[in-house]
Amino acid sequence: MNVRRSAAALAASAVLCVGAAPAALADTPAPSAPPVVPSGLFGKADPTYDGVWRQSLALLAQRTVGLKPAPQAVDWLTGQQCATGGFASFRADAGAACDDKTTYDTNATAVAVQAMKALGGKDAQVKKATDWLKSVQNEDGGWAYVPGSPSEGSSTSIVISALATAGEKPAEVKSKAGKSAYDGLLSFQLGCSAEPVSDRGAFGYQPADGKLAANADATAAAALAGLGKGIVVDPAGTDTPAAALACPAGSADPAGAAQGAAGYLAEALKKDGHLTAVTPGADQPTADTGNTADAVIALAAAGHRQAAAGALDWLQKNSTAWANRNPAALATLVLTAHATGTDPKAFGGVDLVAALNATGPAPAAPDTEPQKVEGEEKPGSGNQNIWWIVGAGAAAGMGIGILLSGRRKKNQL
Repeated sequence: MNVRRSAAALAASAVLCVGAAPAALADTPAPSAPPVVPSGLFGKADPTYDGVWRQSLALLAQRTVGLKPAPQAVDWLTGQQCATGGFASFRADAGAACDDKTTYDTNATAVAVQAMKALGGKDAQVKKATDWLKSVQNEDGGWAYVPGSPSEGSSTSIVISALATAGEKPAEVKSKAGKSAYDGLLSFQLGCSAEPVSDRGAFGYQPADGKLAANADATAAAALAGLGKGIVVDPAGTDTPAAALACPAGSADPAGAAQGAAGYLAEALKKDGHLTAVTPGADQPTADTGNTADAVIALAAAGHRQAAAGALDWLQKNSTAWANRNPAALATLVLTAHATGTDPKAFGGVDLVAALNATGPAPAAPDTEPQKVEGEEKPGSGNQNIWWIVGAGAAAGMGIGILLSGRRKKNQL
């Protein structure tokens, strides 16, 4: 779970010609000028498309390492919530009421749920947000980034993680058609008939021409969702090998599906120690730092420390430039360190906590104990690189699906 889309509206004009754009997104005009970044918000980059996302990750990361976030930072996040309970990606004028022109964002809402739960004392806001998420569930049991659009694997996973963190039981969250959240999730997994064989166990974003393609973003998110975990993953007390998807597949067991996803990620990381993506005009794939961090968190959640060890080492050596002054990227690395039992203050020679704190309001005095997100199991969470989104779409041939799959992926590479 990490850095998020860069400029979806701009990318839409370049890529969405291959498929029908969701009406709510297509009708959203690109801003004529970047809004002024509020003082309570982390980061200095244009927050139009990721304000709530990066703020939520930053607050989660601070709480995870035992810091008490600044009141103005918390107030900024809670002030973004609409009366309906949902969140937009960013509202420049939070004092104005949300209306039928507001473009709601299920991903922003889901990550805000986790942040507010971790902060404590926000039960009313969490309930309103989860009620809103349940109200926009599609008939197939899944969710779309923009409510009213077809379900896709990444958003379905992110929402399920939020519901689980908030204390909901995803198996009991059902659409009007009787489909559960897990029904929606499992429909995106590639089973034993998938080709190439190495894709079996992965999750896809959306079908293209009736077929799902393996998508690392969706797969890492689905692993957390299937395990009933949120972005904050506590280090596992034991370690087991990650196994490839066992056939026959098609199990209705979300945890088993999550292990299949973990097996896919473990295999994908073996070649280079990191995941890759293809960018426009490039002859060769380039390193995908954001999804590599996602994969490490997912493998840690599934109890596969050794399978994540090589990628963790790669991140410590190669993520500095990617995360520079980017609060969402820095927060993701803090959560990666936490999930693997690594010191976030000495991550490849970088103090991630200090770097994150420098991008926003200074936290108050540290708490005596790191915050644990209620609902999580205790075993033994910059610059806008729009070319990454376009490249992911070109590489996977997924059109609008991959475009929106990159919604959390600004500055991914």
